[in-house]
Amino acid sequence: MTVLWPISTPKRYITVVLVAVIALHYILTIANDDYSRLSSFSNISGQLRAGEKASNDIISTPNYNPLQTYPNATGHRANATFVLLARNSDLVGVLNSMQSAEDRFNRYYNYPWVLLNEEPFTEEFKERVSVLTRAPISFGLIPKEHWFQPDWIDEERARAGRQKMMAQRIIYGGSVSYRNMCRFNSGFFFRHELLQPYRYYWRVEPDVRFFCDLNYDPFLYMQEHEKVYSFTISLFEWEPTIPTLWQTVKDFMAEYPQYVENHNAMDFLSNDGGRSYNLCHFWSNFEIADMDFWRSEAYTTFFEYLELKGGFYYERWGDAPVHSIAAALFARRDQIHFFRDIGYRHDPFQHCPSGDQWKQGRCACDQTDTFDYTPNSCLKKFEQLFS
Repeated sequence: MTVLWPISTPKRYITVVLVAVIALHYILTIANDDYSRLSSFSNISGQLRAGEKASNDIISTPNYNPLQTYPNATGHRANATFVLLARNSDLVGVLNSMQSAEDRFNRYYNYPWVLLNEEPFTEEFKERVSVLTRAPISFGLIPKEHWFQPDWIDEERARAGRQKMMAQRIIYGGSVSYRNMCRFNSGFFFRHELLQPYRYYWRVEPDVRFFCDLNYDPFLYMQEHEKVYSFTISLFEWEPTIPTLWQTVKDFMAEYPQYVENHNAMDFLSNDGGRSYNLCHFWSNFEIADMDFWRSEAYTTFFEYLELKGGFYYERWGDAPVHSIAAALFARRDQIHFFRDIGYRHDPFQHCPSGDQWKQGRCACDQTDTFDYTPNSCLKKFEQLFS
């Protein structure tokens, strides 16, 4: 006997159509990675494919089209990479930082990562890190001559300097490894063989957080606007760590005046035309910069000059004031950029965007909790360069 579907039961047709749509979506999701990434049915797809890695999922939001919001996701990119210096013991912090950078920006761009260590990375470290991104990752070993205290340093004098800082309760005052790191970041990281193919880099530290979606490519911004250095936080250096640094800088300028840019940012560094240092610097645990600037004759000559003074070990010269002073003196002031829209935290300080930038970036930070104009911030000093 033939059974006729009652006309009064349209729900059966709706069910059949719905099943067909879901089945077609499932097939396209498996066959086409772009469809999977862009589909507004990603939550349904994720339930159907229980084995899919959660890190590749995108949360659908109203009127949100990644290919429109992230215009260079189609392939136009700068010659750039992320750089992360870490030890094997920093694994958890590295995972947190990389996941934050990937979720807020790089999952659409797939810029490569270069991870550097004074010791070989463990297989566990490499395996845990590698699942966080589809971008290429390179794991590099730092040459010993780029990391460890040079033999020509007078260790007795260096030890006396460390003991003095320990007595003053200066953070990392007694640490040789911290000084190794500052010296490496000042003069050697951009010489590493894994970084030779690249021009621009974004420095990432373990245990940092990026608060906001970034809906454009900061590397391309740097390239297209001829920027050489950028920052999110600026503050005062601890003077007892660099007692002779500024005099060394003045000696260098007197000896090599040809390297000092006419339209420099000296007024960011000094309140009296360069006679003294006001201690302002860019906090270098976040920086997006042009390695060709560090590789230039001006900067390499400057670093070698500092190196021979031994201040990285006799005192505690940090890469933050070294980079900041160099950028302020050897580049035009308009070549230094404040990324106001990149929400960032490195304990204990953070920068949080405000207003439309906070809303458009879907920022997770509190707009009122930002270091920008606190008493110890140098941001106003930087902004006065352009007023």
